Amino acid sequence: MNFSVTQDSVTPGTGDLALINEYTRKELSEDDVYTFSVILCDNEIDRDFERFSKESLNTLCEMFKGKTGIFDHSMKASDQTARIYKTELVEDPSRVTSVGEVYTFVKGFAYMPKTSRNEDLIREIDSGIKKEVSIGCAVKRTVCSECDTDISVCSHIKGQVYGKNTCHGILTDPYDAYEWSFVAVPAQKGAGVTKAFSRKEENITMDGIIKKLKSEGGDIVLSKDESVKLCKEIASLEKDASLGREYREKLLNETLRLAMTAMPNVCGESLKSVCEKLTFDELCALKSGFSDIAGKRMPVSLQLSDGESAVSCNNEFKI
Repeated sequence: MNFSVTQDSVTPGTGDLALINEYTRKELSEDDVYTFSVILCDNEIDRDFERFSKESLNTLCEMFKGKTGIFDHSMKASDQTARIYKTELVEDPSRVTSVGEVYTFVKGFAYMPKTSRNEDLIREIDSGIKKEVSIGCAVKRTVCSECDTDISVCSHIKGQVYGKNTCHGILTDPYDAYEWSFVAVPAQKGAGVTKAFSRKEENITMDGIIKKLKSEGGDIVLSKDESVKLCKEIASLEKDASLGREYREKLLNETLRLAMTAMPNVCGESLKSVCEKLTFDELCALKSGFSDIAGKRMPVSLQLSDGESAVSCNNEFKI
């Protein structure tokens, strides 16, 4: 299966160089190598409607140590370009997957020699041209998210929505990790070579932020993009609230005018004190009731009579 990744450039320390030199015949220095980190795979549902279980990620974390980086999953030795020298399993508590799990991923650290052949590739990575990456691995079973059985024999279909859940395959029991590759279209939606691991803003929803804010236990951490989106939402709500307050004020004044017309003997301040405590719907209902009463007490009459009466009243002026 192929799974996409994200990457960032890193500077190798003494410990990193020692790990790198475990894979080399000649001891390399910091000046000899270019290093970068790679998000190899995670527990989010990908474009193929599949995801890794956390147990699978833990297994793959060990399997990918020493694996080579190539292009487009080509098996040619001439396409080998980098190698992973260190991996770690990372949990991001600020992010929750679409199935409600804490976002977890396998992060690999890769190196390549600084040679004339690799100069263009290094520039392409640093400039964001070479971004998308995926991995090749094998698993023993793909379990259906709906019925917890092998998805190849159950009746459910990946990508089909059942109730509120999207059916997907849970990749379990990985037994091999082949390689990782630069590709044009990766399986995972968040794939890419970036300076810092981040999520695209279009994947951030207010529903997700609200769900996080309502979660119980521990401090709540919002990413920069989530904070920006939340601030925009608050600004929009403040604008709507201002317009709502303005409309309510006009409704209150009109209700008081009609109330004083309908009940002239009641103190205006008392009416205002009562009306200010009412909800919007209650004010609308009260305004409608007072409007009917006020209309009966002070009916609207025409200042001019109809045409026929006007003519008969002015007969003496006719020539």
